Amino acid sequence: MKTLKTEHFGIQRKIVANMTSESWREIPHVSYMYEADVTELYDLYEEMNAQYATKITFNTLILKIITEGLKAAPEMNAHIKFNRRLVRGQINTFENINISMPTILPDGKMMTVNLRNFENRDLDEMTAYINDITRRAENTDLNEALFSVSLHDTLKALRNGHLLKTVYRLISSKTGKHRVKTLTGKAKKEYEAIPETERLTAYDLEQGTVTVSNIGSTYLGQKGAMALLEIVPPQVCAFGVGAVQKKPVVTENDEIEVRQVLPICIAFDHRALDFGDIVPFMKKLDEIFTAPEIIFLWRNEKRRLKKISA
Repeated sequence: MKTLKTEHFGIQRKIVANMTSESWREIPHVSYMYEADVTELYDLYEEMNAQYATKITFNTLILKIITEGLKAAPEMNAHIKFNRRLVRGQINTFENINISMPTILPDGKMMTVNLRNFENRDLDEMTAYINDITRRAENTDLNEALFSVSLHDTLKALRNGHLLKTVYRLISSKTGKHRVKTLTGKAKKEYEAIPETERLTAYDLEQGTVTVSNIGSTYLGQKGAMALLEIVPPQVCAFGVGAVQKKPVVTENDEIEVRQVLPICIAFDHRALDFGDIVPFMKKLDEIFTAPEIIFLWRNEKRRLKKISA
């Protein structure tokens, strides 16, 4: 076979490969496809954006809806510790909803950012937070930021007694063709001189409490749906949001209509959750999609155009 090209893993690919390998090796996944009729929601979303100075992306609106669902099903917003050899486990359920969200950077590379404390943020606050993350990402060296996270995880493994794991990671990152290339000398000093308020740091890239991957935003014309996705350990749940698609739907009057449907894949760790634990989440989403006018209550009234012009 003729090789087109050979490319050794960079730190971003190493982190993804290590995390996903651990996920599929350790976690018994259960996947459920939730299909939401967003026809009325989308109409109201466009109406809402026309009434306010700050425009909300549909992705941000879905993040808010998922956040409301997690507040109704807090067991999904948790981390698990499990010792398979001793069959001992522990689940830590969190009050704060910190969403790990894969984001495409300006250079086309992918970085997962931690959107913190979304449980009490309205749509305008969520938008401002995401815009600030996007702004700081433009000043961020991906390798430097991810190396700081990797170093933190390596030192954590060492403190937990995983000496061999630590040694292997150090060898991989610092030797041979597979070493991680980070800034040095003057370039490193200049980068570190950028205030942390102007670039992403390890704090912005640390593990969240749950992951939401919006593949719909990467290709709006897609016709399929994500049927399964990896759960990032030690999280117990992940969501894969697809693109809005026109589909035939049976209405309450037993009539078939063409509606706008949004597929959301819900993956959960069967060690921590049973199907009954995600039912409150789905019921909350049902409630929102049935009465979508609630989205107006998630806006900051001071930003409404008629009030600004007055």
